[in-house]
Amino acid sequence: MKVYTRAQLALRNGQDREEIWCAYKGMIYDVSSSRLWRNGHHYEHWAGQDLTKELGDAPHTERVFERFNIIGKLQLPE
Repeated sequence: MKVYTRAQLALRNGQDREEIWCAYKGMIYDVSSSRLWRNGHHYEHWAGQDLTKELGDAPHTERVFERFNIIGKLQLPE
Protein backbone atom coordinates (compact mmCIF):
# COMPACT_ATOMS: atom_id res chain seq x y z
CA MET A 1 0.00 0.00 0.00
CA LYS A 2 1.35 3.40 -0.95
CA VAL A 3 2.44 5.77 1.83
CA TYR A 4 1.72 9.51 1.55
CA THR A 5 3.17 12.40 3.51
CA ARG A 6 1.03 15.03 5.21
CA ALA A 7 2.10 17.45 2.46
CA GLN A 8 0.85 15.07 -0.24
CA LEU A 9 -2.42 14.60 1.64
CA ALA A 10 -2.83 18.37 1.96
CA LEU A 11 -2.82 18.71 -1.84
CA ARG A 12 -5.95 16.55 -2.04
CA ASN A 13 -8.12 19.13 -0.31
CA GLY A 14 -10.69 19.63 -3.08
CA GLN A 15 -9.21 23.01 -3.98
CA ASP A 16 -5.84 22.28 -5.58
CA ARG A 17 -6.80 19.02 -7.31
CA GLU A 18 -9.97 17.09 -8.04
CA GLU A 19 -9.19 14.44 -5.43
CA ILE A 20 -10.72 14.93 -2.01
CA TRP A 21 -8.92 12.85 0.59
CA CYS A 22 -8.81 12.74 4.36
CA ALA A 23 -6.97 10.55 6.83
CA TYR A 24 -8.31 8.65 9.81
CA LYS A 25 -6.28 6.42 12.14
CA GLY A 26 -3.36 6.29 9.72
CA MET A 27 -5.36 5.40 6.61
CA ILE A 28 -6.16 7.80 3.78
CA TYR A 29 -9.66 7.71 2.33
CA ASP A 30 -10.96 9.09 -0.97
CA VAL A 31 -14.14 10.99 -0.10
CA SER A 32 -14.47 12.61 -3.56
CA SER A 33 -17.69 10.74 -4.32
CA SER A 34 -19.52 12.12 -1.29
CA ARG A 35 -21.82 15.07 -1.89
CA LEU A 36 -21.12 16.02 1.73
CA TRP A 37 -17.46 16.72 0.89
CA ARG A 38 -18.06 18.99 -2.12
CA ASN A 39 -15.44 21.76 -2.36
CA GLY A 40 -13.29 19.95 0.20
CA HIS A 41 -15.17 20.70 3.38
CA HIS A 42 -17.80 18.96 5.45
CA TYR A 43 -19.33 21.19 8.11
CA GLU A 44 -16.32 22.44 10.12
CA HIS A 45 -13.97 19.74 8.79
CA TRP A 46 -11.56 20.25 5.90
CA ALA A 47 -10.21 17.66 3.48
CA GLY A 48 -6.50 17.16 3.03
CA GLN A 49 -6.04 16.62 6.76
CA ASP A 50 -5.90 13.92 9.41
CA LEU A 51 -9.37 13.90 10.99
CA THR A 52 -8.60 11.32 13.70
CA LYS A 53 -8.83 13.79 16.60
CA GLU A 54 -11.87 15.55 15.16
CA LEU A 55 -14.14 12.51 14.84
CA GLY A 56 -15.05 12.63 18.52
CA ASP A 57 -17.06 15.79 17.82
CA ALA A 58 -18.93 14.26 14.86
CA PRO A 59 -22.52 13.00 15.10
CA HIS A 60 -21.50 9.71 13.46
CA THR A 61 -19.05 6.92 14.24
CA GLU A 62 -15.90 5.87 12.43
CA ARG A 63 -17.99 3.38 10.46
CA VAL A 64 -18.72 6.24 8.05
CA PHE A 65 -15.29 5.56 6.53
CA GLU A 66 -16.41 2.07 5.44
CA ARG A 67 -18.19 3.76 2.50
CA PHE A 68 -14.95 5.07 1.02
CA ASN A 69 -11.95 3.52 -0.70
CA ILE A 70 -8.63 3.47 1.09
CA ILE A 71 -6.02 5.22 -1.05
CA GLY A 72 -2.99 4.53 1.12
CA LYS A 73 -1.37 5.09 4.49
CA LEU A 74 -0.41 8.34 6.13
CA GLN A 75 3.31 8.56 6.84
CA LEU A 76 3.91 8.75 10.57
CA PRO A 77 6.08 11.60 11.84
CA GLU A 78 9.62 10.62 12.74
